[in-house]
Amino acid sequence: MKYLEEFRDPILARRLLDEITGTVTRPWVMMEVCGGQTHSIIRNGIDRLLPPEVELVHGPGCPVCVTPLDTIDRALSIASRPEVIFCSFGDMLRVPGSAKDLFRVKSEGGDVRIVYSPLDAVDLARKNPNREVVFFAIGFETTAPANAMAVFLAKQQGIANFSMIVSHVLVPPAIEAICSSPTTRVQAFLAAGHVCSVMGYSEYLPLAARFHIPIVVTGFEPLDVLEGIRKAVLQLESGRGEVENAYPRAVTREGNLEAQKLLKEVFVVSDRNWRGIGTIPNSGWELAEDYRDFDASYRFDVTQIKTIESSVCRSGEVLQGLIKPNECLAFGKECTPRNPLGATMVSSEGACAAYYNYGRFLDSETAKG
Repeated sequence: MKYLEEFRDPILARRLLDEITGTVTRPWVMMEVCGGQTHSIIRNGIDRLLPPEVELVHGPGCPVCVTPLDTIDRALSIASRPEVIFCSFGDMLRVPGSAKDLFRVKSEGGDVRIVYSPLDAVDLARKNPNREVVFFAIGFETTAPANAMAVFLAKQQGIANFSMIVSHVLVPPAIEAICSSPTTRVQAFLAAGHVCSVMGYSEYLPLAARFHIPIVVTGFEPLDVLEGIRKAVLQLESGRGEVENAYPRAVTREGNLEAQKLLKEVFVVSDRNWRGIGTIPNSGWELAEDYRDFDASYRFDVTQIKTIESSVCRSGEVLQGLIKPNECLAFGKECTPRNPLGATMVSSEGACAAYYNYGRFLDSETAKG
């Protein structure tokens, strides 16, 4: 716990809360765009410790949650094939597709394996030359460099039986879409520190200027989150809309330039469909032309799979900060971690999972009343 306890100091937390309370004079709504921050907020009760004028809403910061349903169904189709070893991080296995999930495919005989790095999947492909190894590459900018490296190495080493389903999404276009929505309530953003550790924060500067909205790069421990909120409140109260870095121990303005160079080599920006939200222009990455042979969707000819979202699940509204998870009528009843209607209930970074796991389902009747 060394280097973590100092960011969980209750005395320092109380000082930050007192400063926030002493500064705020009117209601403000701010959004974190990171599932890790969402879970930190709910697990530590930060939203309940803040003064009532400061409301936190939870944005599309969970990459598992925003992976579109048709992409899940493509993965399920590929994973069901006998010649395929399908590799994924564990939090994707219970994400529901149209009719089943990857756990069901595994129980039906599919060779579905949990890996801890895309390089594990490359190694599997090297060791199993007679099988097709497919890795489910999802995530924001944080996980993209490792996925890019896996494809880069597979090409360099001539590992032709390796491919990826790519579902990478980008944070700045999502913030732009939220700011541009006529229904938005968001007046400030807490930007994800791990994303900015890769990409830096210069991409946020034109957004803050265009929408005159505070964007504060924020970490994940309780004091990190409170400091991000404090800085955002100070900006809001003084009428400023700027980018600030409240996570300097991990984030610089430029970010990781070597990682960015690799990303530009392997990926190209594309329009991307976000589950529960819809298509956001230029909000994702797909494999560049030189790496298109490693695109599993084309290799297995599943690009034509189309799906329809559930009319019962309200996760899209949760992801846009329009409702809290416990304001959904299905929350904690028809929709639980064992029987999820949407990815936000099963992902380790999902807002609905955070509310359920930390007892907020007990408040659901109060929230609806």
